[in-house]
Amino acid sequence: MSPRKTRFAPSPTGLMHLGNARTALFSALLGDRFLLRIEDTDAERSRPEFVSELLDDLRWMGLTWDEGPGSAQPEVDYFQSRRGEIYRHYYERLEQDDLAYPCFCTASELEISRKVQLNAGQPPRYSGKCSRLTREEVERRRDQGLQPTLRFRVPRGVSVEFDDEVRGPQKFATDDIGDFIIRRADGSPAFFFCNAIDDALMSVGRVVRGEDHLSNTPRQLLLLRALALASPSYAHIALILGEDGAPLSKRNGSRSIKQLREEGYFPSALLNMLARVGHHYEQDDLLDFAALKAKFNIAHLGKSPSRFDIAHLKHWQELAVRAADDSELLQWLREETRAILPANRTALFLDIVRSNCVFPDQAHEWARILFTEELLVGAEEAAVAQNAGTGFYLAALDAASEAGENFDLFMTGLKARTGAKGKQLFMPLRAALSGRLDGPELGKLYAALDPFLIHRRLAEFAGEVT
Repeated sequence: MSPRKTRFAPSPTGLMHLGNARTALFSALLGDRFLLRIEDTDAERSRPEFVSELLDDLRWMGLTWDEGPGSAQPEVDYFQSRRGEIYRHYYERLEQDDLAYPCFCTASELEISRKVQLNAGQPPRYSGKCSRLTREEVERRRDQGLQPTLRFRVPRGVSVEFDDEVRGPQKFATDDIGDFIIRRADGSPAFFFCNAIDDALMSVGRVVRGEDHLSNTPRQLLLLRALALASPSYAHIALILGEDGAPLSKRNGSRSIKQLREEGYFPSALLNMLARVGHHYEQDDLLDFAALKAKFNIAHLGKSPSRFDIAHLKHWQELAVRAADDSELLQWLREETRAILPANRTALFLDIVRSNCVFPDQAHEWARILFTEELLVGAEEAAVAQNAGTGFYLAALDAASEAGENFDLFMTGLKARTGAKGKQLFMPLRAALSGRLDGPELGKLYAALDPFLIHRRLAEFAGEVT
């Protein structure tokens, strides 16, 4: 096994969400070589479009894989749906060594057995009913058209022990596990089986996954030992909870990575947020992927679940916008925003965006205010304008005509003409020039607006106020 080789092995049954993304990120941060494997054995739910979205999400996040779909490893198939012959080989080995057997128990029989054990205060596990079938009994059931599952024969009276890199020493009694299914009745491999086999065959040395998989690990270790295959080390990370303390879902704040992309989040914002969910960094500043990787320490992973806070993500988004250069910001803007952005005011507008916007929709709103003739004024803004009086805007028109594009000269002239200062000076101007009472520095607004628009808006307010 390669001790520094990690993997991300998602099932393409839906869009990738924050929990999956964090697992992928932690795996990439902890490995020197990162493998991507598509676990698509669920034929009914796995869909090609989800594979495409998954690959796009990972590329957008900057999590490039060394091995996986599209990599320079043509002799290996990284889609489990294409690896049936490999799994069949290991099924046969287990059956030949009497370490696996066909099971004809129906779902209703298994459910009844489960309820009986629970009512008796016992851990639910398979009773081993079909493990005692003779060869003749097996053939008779097959002749009746019954399709069995294949169960792994778990040894009795022993313990499975391993040292989890996050949760410490673990010990499981095999008597509490019971014989488990490794091949379904339709012939498809169970997760326990193909996941463990592929980790061994692909030389994965460290498996990072959610703590909800912790109980799967002793089963997989038993399989690998039975087949004389190497076992990876395991790091089971705590789950992410919503703001209400429940498992993260759409109801309590979860978003797909596709949705975050469409909302305009920067990948660096998402990476910096996820890297700190359940993990501690000494630095509170925005880090690039190389720095996140260099400073990531598995010893700093907590054992308790962490809560997802959208405000936390927005904080990193704000830092990412502030850190973006002009070319990144320009590409980040919506297409319709770039369409109305004058070339001679691009740098000035991007400076406004960098210090006042967090999402592309906000940037588009400021572009509409600054570069189109449309001005929407709310009731509060209109009240501020009315309080200033007609004389204020007439004086502003005179000052603007005298000063041209020189904002300092404009303000000096307006102060001299009106005697206004502080909020009585700035707020009416904001209302008239932008229809807003907040936003960029007034000097930046004045510089970004075309002189024609400045005069037109001041004139409109001078004529409308009474």
